[in-house]
Amino acid sequence: MSEDFYCDEVLSGRTIVNKVFETENVLAYHHTRPFYPVHIVVIPKKHILSLLTLDQADNTLFLELMDVIKQVSTQVVSDYGACRVLTNLGNYQDSKHLHFHVFFGEPLTKG
Repeated sequence: MSEDFYCDEVLSGRTIVNKVFETENVLAYHHTRPFYPVHIVVIPKKHILSLLTLDQADNTLFLELMDVIKQVSTQVVSDYGACRVLTNLGNYQDSKHLHFHVFFGEPLTKG
């Protein structure tokens, strides 16, 4: 897997995604390999390694990212009654690009 799936595949257009919401700086789309019945990924269009590497100069972008997460989460809660919002850090973070998962339901079985 690429170190940065989001820049290398999604934002480059190499991998086509089903967009949920988009602003000039943020993209929300249905996960390409969902782990949950409803599984949306929200990413900044600017490369930021992770939540831990955000700079003060990224504060406006981070607020926009949180606003998109709020809007997407509000829609999922309206449709399904609940959702979770998650980001991974360190060794838990497979793709080295800040991203949040908005999801509903129990994990899908793989296999």
